[in-house]
Amino acid sequence: MAIDIRQFLTTVKKEVKNKPVPVVDLIAVQTEDPYRVLVATILSARTKDETTAKAAERLFKHAPDLSSLAELSPERLEKLIYPVGFFRNKAKYLADLPGALRKCNNIIPDTVEELVKLPGVGRKTANLVVAAAFKKPAICVDTHVHRITNIWEYVDTATPLQTEMALRKKLPQDLWIPINSLLVAFGQSICKPISPLCHLCQLEPLCPQKDVSPRKIASSKNRNHLTFISWNVNGIRAAEKKGLVDILQEFDADIIGLQETKAHPDQLSENLKNIKGYHVYWNSAEKKGYSGVALYCREKPLRVTNGIDVDEFDHEGRVITAEYENFFFVNIYFPNSGQKLKRLDFKLGFNKALHRYLDNLKKEKSVVICGDYNVAHKEIDLKNPKSNEKNAGFTIEERQWMDSFIDSGYIDTFRMFHQEPEQYSWWSYRFNARSKNIGWRIDYFCVDEKSRNGVIAAEILQHIMGSDHCPVQLDFRPLT
Repeated sequence: MAIDIRQFLTTVKKEVKNKPVPVVDLIAVQTEDPYRVLVATILSARTKDETTAKAAERLFKHAPDLSSLAELSPERLEKLIYPVGFFRNKAKYLADLPGALRKCNNIIPDTVEELVKLPGVGRKTANLVVAAAFKKPAICVDTHVHRITNIWEYVDTATPLQTEMALRKKLPQDLWIPINSLLVAFGQSICKPISPLCHLCQLEPLCPQKDVSPRKIASSKNRNHLTFISWNVNGIRAAEKKGLVDILQEFDADIIGLQETKAHPDQLSENLKNIKGYHVYWNSAEKKGYSGVALYCREKPLRVTNGIDVDEFDHEGRVITAEYENFFFVNIYFPNSGQKLKRLDFKLGFNKALHRYLDNLKKEKSVVICGDYNVAHKEIDLKNPKSNEKNAGFTIEERQWMDSFIDSGYIDTFRMFHQEPEQYSWWSYRFNARSKNIGWRIDYFCVDEKSRNGVIAAEILQHIMGSDHCPVQLDFRPLT
């Protein structure tokens, strides 16, 4: 049944009446200056609103207009806007902005087509500037707008760009501007990406709830299965600035395995080291700022082991194993073969040693193996297989090892349930790859063959932001 979009957005407006206003909308209310709206929008990408607000305030004290911005070096800009996400890239965009705007007579363009030519400005940013700064009809589609309009079955799209085009065709034009701020506030507070609060939502009786798993009121302790999460966070300290602690809590998972933490415990905040309800374990690389894995476990394991007892590999902090009564949980960050495949032999050696390690574990009890495997197994597992055949992560040698691993009695749990293409877990930060869904599936949950019947569900949580990877999930009932 088709929804009444005007009724839905009216209800959402009431729901979010007392919720925080997205920072760009707040700046637009405080000033009619398109320059400030544009700069704040660039800063806001992949950054929490409160962080954006503070960074914008610091920056505007030194660069209240375009001419004063031109006087600041990239290094100075970095210091002023830190710790927004990707602050170095954004500092470069801001440093290049005055030069780019000279072609526009130093006037901020008021069309999407012209704005996207500016450094650091994609379609989402451009639409937001057109709507917020110029009050012209534009539809800014961020992850919340894309996700929620699909949940409502108002659109049926795979990417934010497709959602924007679909909304342009059917959304009444007077709703183009408000839909972003309404659904951002709604998505942050009630219709959350993980465990949405459907039981509190006034739309619940009418909502199609497409592909939604509402938050269960019952505690995780009352589930008849275990929920596991695996996520390459690409730097746990950077991910913390993007809301990692809240996201981990919202998972409500029994075990969370993180990869590429890039930190030693003494470099981390107390918030990361002491998440309520979890025992936390670390295996960090000897080299700081590199590799590293971590486990957050609700139930304390019988024991935790770091590495695979091979010195050549263990100093890089790539494996951590938690043992429970009925299963081992192994969290792995596989090596990347590197540019020009310089580390291909190292990776293949690691894979061989790891395989022996896992085979020994599965002789004792069930084995759950999660992590960033750094390989797309089949052509279906990446967008452009032909052009990547000689690139790290899709070489014949890496795929042959994955073949041998699966053939030796391990199950790729995701493919037990999903055979459709374009299901990816990693996207390059370049070329708007994520918004275009040009990605790779390189994050897996595998189990040993005898544990197949314990696998209940496996999913890729593509809507969760905060890294160039998204989390993957396994629901599992250990064998007794």
